[in-house]
Amino acid sequence: MEAAAAMRKASSQASLSDPDDFDLTRLLNHKPRINVERQRSFDDRSLSELSLSGAGTGSRGGWGYGGAGGGMENYESMYSPGGGLRSYCGTPTSSTRLSFEPHPLVGEAWDALRRSLVSFRGQPLGTIAAVDHSAGEALNYDQVFVRDFVPSALAFLMNGEPEVVRNFLLKTLLLQGWEKRIDRFKLGEGAMPASFKVLKDPKRGVDKLVADFGESAIGRVAPVDSGFWWIIILRAYTKSTGDATLAETPMCQKGIRLIMNQCLAEGFDTFPTLLCADGCCMIDRRMGVYGYPIEIQALFFMALRCALLMLRPDAEGKEIMERIVTRLAALSYHVRSYFWLDFQQLNDIYRFKTEEYSHTAVNKFNVNPESIPDWLFDFMPTRGGYFVGNVSPARMDFRWFALGNCVAILASLATPDQASAIMDLIEERWEELVGEMPVKICYPAIEGHEWQIVTGCDPKNTRWSYHNGGSWPVLLWLLTAACIKTGRLKIARRAIELTEARLARDGWPEYYDGKLGRYIGKQARKFQTWSIAGYLVAKMMLEDPSHLGMISLEDKAMKPVLRRSASWTV
Repeated sequence: MEAAAAMRKASSQASLSDPDDFDLTRLLNHKPRINVERQRSFDDRSLSELSLSGAGTGSRGGWGYGGAGGGMENYESMYSPGGGLRSYCGTPTSSTRLSFEPHPLVGEAWDALRRSLVSFRGQPLGTIAAVDHSAGEALNYDQVFVRDFVPSALAFLMNGEPEVVRNFLLKTLLLQGWEKRIDRFKLGEGAMPASFKVLKDPKRGVDKLVADFGESAIGRVAPVDSGFWWIIILRAYTKSTGDATLAETPMCQKGIRLIMNQCLAEGFDTFPTLLCADGCCMIDRRMGVYGYPIEIQALFFMALRCALLMLRPDAEGKEIMERIVTRLAALSYHVRSYFWLDFQQLNDIYRFKTEEYSHTAVNKFNVNPESIPDWLFDFMPTRGGYFVGNVSPARMDFRWFALGNCVAILASLATPDQASAIMDLIEERWEELVGEMPVKICYPAIEGHEWQIVTGCDPKNTRWSYHNGGSWPVLLWLLTAACIKTGRLKIARRAIELTEARLARDGWPEYYDGKLGRYIGKQARKFQTWSIAGYLVAKMMLEDPSHLGMISLEDKAMKPVLRRSASWTV
């Protein structure tokens, strides 16, 4: 493979005893220039140019957190080149100051990732969920899942191969236009498929696509996250290639508007968060995440911000953009205020009074202090914090969910202090949240009578397995991205080293079981594509932190444009 060949040709031009000790901003100033003419991306347009009253500015001053990131303010606005020369890892050329000895798993991972590629009428279209020939029945692991394709898309973009990502974006957009029915009920126009399969007819010599919008899923739940991930991938494609023409096509503009209209539709909600059914996201089985799960809220927030950057301020787009700006302000306030938990907030909840009937109530959701689980008092360190799993009337799910918290950092839903506190918590509770195989999908596991009630006695989600406290290697790329954004590279390097010690040797499993993630999951598929791609993305981002720009949003775009009142006088 070309990745392996590139690795053999490479030579390390600098030794790094500890990459964390380098000033990464200075390193990026010494990046070799690549002769790629960049088109002006959406992120470079400020919202003031869009002439939106009350909109946030879209200027890209930088993505790092000043306090937490310590001098990493310029990465997010950097162009992450997808072409040009390639480094030993098969990624775009990196700073020689950031050169590492290539790990032998990188070439093996690229080979495995390419084996998962599926084509439609001769064009690469995506990657199937797993290529495990020893597992017997394929079930739906031979399909291209939207959420599973995310790390594959990022890996190909970072490696200068945008064609498969472009094809994926366009084909899923066509699938969005299909009529979607479950029994006699018609789904909303904006719904994106959970997955699709390429069916080949060797006799007729034609390919056709078959999509699943939830009608074949366990529990018949539509994937709320698919539309959000599609928008995030589109923005990553635009950032990586510098090509805004795809996102500006009428098809893509309509697709974004349909997703936004479905999410922003008015109903009986009293909160800006998105109400969801159980099993509507990565945790796609019954696990008590119904209501307002943090994973969906963080992805919703990120998709709103990406859509705002990519929508055209024409007659159809401007009204949606104004609704997005209004929703972003309310959503960020709500999640930062009511989902956040640290030592002080836990102590406050512990002392809450209940049955407060006034608008001045402190305990706004009437959470009973007796509902605080015993494990939380010992788990919560004095230094650190996180966004809890769910907040709704008289209910607070205190579990930790890795994906929601990492995406909150990348989207700048977390404030700089909150982002730093999340990383502090991971350091303080490494054994619980990372263990021997990164990363725990949630903590802690539910068991006993609670497991029976919450999961319906699900035999796959037993304690410390699968979605119930299992360890998922795919989450490594999200953890690494959050570490780079907050300037905590040692955490990322430690997690990657743990992964490299076992992941390939174990056959790239889907997930691991046990409190420490020590055992290959009892029903885990081998050669799980997003486990492979997640590792590659983590390695490439650590090699070249400017890649983070395609998946990170910094907070300056959230600040409103200050406009002088018509009555203002000197």
